[in-house]
Amino acid sequence: MARSSVLVRRGVAPIEILISPFVRFAEMEAAGSILLLVSTATALVWANSPWEASYHAIWNTPAFIGFGRFSLSESRHLWVNDGLMSIFFFLVGLEIKREILVGDLSSFKQAAFPLISALGGSLIPALIYMSVNLEQTSQRGWGIPMATDIAFALGILTLLGDRVPLPLKVFVTALAIVDDLLAVLVIAIFYTSQIHFFSLVTAGAGVAVSIAANLLGIRRPMIYALVGVCIWFAVLKSGLHATVAGVILALTIPARTSIDRNRFLVEGSSLLERFAAARSGSNEEHAVITRLEKQCEMFESPLHRIEHRLQPWVSFLVMPLFAFANAGVHLLGKVTLAATHPVALGVALGLLIGKPIGIFAFGWCSVKAKIAVCPANVSWRQIFGAGWLCGIGFTMSLFIATLAFSDGWMLDVAKIGTLGASVIAGLGGGWLLSLSRSRTSDEN
Repeated sequence: MARSSVLVRRGVAPIEILISPFVRFAEMEAAGSILLLVSTATALVWANSPWEASYHAIWNTPAFIGFGRFSLSESRHLWVNDGLMSIFFFLVGLEIKREILVGDLSSFKQAAFPLISALGGSLIPALIYMSVNLEQTSQRGWGIPMATDIAFALGILTLLGDRVPLPLKVFVTALAIVDDLLAVLVIAIFYTSQIHFFSLVTAGAGVAVSIAANLLGIRRPMIYALVGVCIWFAVLKSGLHATVAGVILALTIPARTSIDRNRFLVEGSSLLERFAAARSGSNEEHAVITRLEKQCEMFESPLHRIEHRLQPWVSFLVMPLFAFANAGVHLLGKVTLAATHPVALGVALGLLIGKPIGIFAFGWCSVKAKIAVCPANVSWRQIFGAGWLCGIGFTMSLFIATLAFSDGWMLDVAKIGTLGASVIAGLGGGWLLSLSRSRTSDEN
């Protein structure tokens, strides 16, 4: 109440006072993972209630979009998995490109440790799954335990606060991005049944148009959005999973700025001086503001601008909606049977044992072989804890499960294994990291 009174006295609009709690929640780094958790819990409760039929009816209802030959009629569930998840993978592609150009993957020395660790964290879980599932029909699920849910992993790291050093958060972020890249390759190569050549060529032509627009200096996001829809449609018809289109399009988005940093500083300083000299509310003041906005737009690359604007939509709409559509598994009467099923065991053991061992072992070997360097002020105990945390497969694991199994029982078993392992990995990884401390300099 006191806070609201202060805001009113300062001239803040009443609507801003009303929405301020929601704005503060949205600005929390862990907000996306909290909403994801709520969506998952809601889906599970609904799917195990007397109203289970209505839950499945919502997602199995067909939805039509388009016109004439260029039209699609799919269930709402497929629209979420093939459509909205393409936006998620587009954001993943933007993050991969940014990290390669200017981030933690921009040089081999920076990229080696998370890259090699991610390879171990993907390879060992897949091998564990395949060793448990010697039966050929269930071996298709080997890609399920390879994935890491970056939203939940970073959400838990954020909740741990100062007990987790910043370099460890950077390491987990880079590792999860490499994980996502590996998942995209696995989906494109191993979970594609047949290829339609004409549609694939059409998609390639769309990619060429997007690359040409980049080279010509076109920076309007709407142009790339229109081309992206065409590429997505062509990829969907080609036999490749439609989400691959998101990553391919992202790699064509311009990452260059129109003006360099020195010119931005010079022109920005000049405009600020003109703004200071202008009369308040004058045409000159508004002209300077408009010009300053244009300078900021020219300095910010389309890649950064799109990534910044897309992130809230993915965190607060796409991912929770995906969880709500895919986490609704009927658990009653299935958990006991699923616990001993090879698919659930393979997924659970892959995420809970394969992930931490693979990440830790490959990372340790890379440092001992002097190929990579462990992040500063991060202990090996924290690396192992982070490996456990990366056992939260959830979003990506559920997604790959829907591609691997069309059989309802097998898919449910894979989801139960994923959900159970993700909960244990989250709790175990959070507990290990909460007990750990930054390593001292002599540990190097």
